[in-house]
Amino acid sequence: MKAIALTIRLDSLYSVRIPYTWQSALAYPILPPSAIIGMLANALQRYRNSQSPLYYLDEVEENVIWSGARLLSPAVVKSYTTSVITKWDVKIGGKSTNALGRQYAFTKNIEVVAVIEEDNFTQELVNALQNTPVTCGDSESIATIEDIKSLLKTDELKFKSKTELKTEFPVPFDLKKIEVTEGSGRLYLVHERCKKKGKEFPLVNYLFPLREENGVLYPTKFTIRIKQPVSILEIESIGIVIKSI
Repeated sequence: MKAIALTIRLDSLYSVRIPYTWQSALAYPILPPSAIIGMLANALQRYRNSQSPLYYLDEVEENVIWSGARLLSPAVVKSYTTSVITKWDVKIGGKSTNALGRQYAFTKNIEVVAVIEEDNFTQELVNALQNTPVTCGDSESIATIEDIKSLLKTDELKFKSKTELKTEFPVPFDLKKIEVTEGSGRLYLVHERCKKKGKEFPLVNYLFPLREENGVLYPTKFTIRIKQPVSILEIESIGIVIKSI
């Protein structure tokens, strides 16, 4: 298995909506795993342009073993009030819009990493990302790829209990299996995949490596002590990430 690492520059505000928020429409400060899979599938669909978008989403989900993102520069998340059309057919004088709150984020650079099972598919994704528009979150948040590292060697590691490791990427959070001994973060519920498997579509606790100071979010890193066996990946030039717990 090999990995792709992208350094993306956000060309404007971006919004990756937390799925269980609607009236408030809160946003993740960085891309959760499901948003990364969606970004890759969108680029592949634009590149091939021969099947439906869901076909490419299935293909990406089958091949992506792990995905994660981290801030490379400070970020700010702010709330705005937007006007949303709720009715298209109203009587004269009737109300057709509603005011909704929505969060948007801004940062200069984000690193996005995906570990892919098949090497040939990894190369095709690189071609797609280099030759099509890339969006981050909603379809209006255009991103520019400043750097791509591809075919990065990735190994699955085994650690004994009580081992400590460092990572700069979000981690699945379960106090029974891991303990954060150094570093600070924010806890978010995320989808690890875009599509349901059976009837389940679970939200999973993830700890994002972020430190807030005066309303600004700064990237940080974790030192983690393993209590029970977890799945670890070591990615060339990227470091260690926790695949699953």
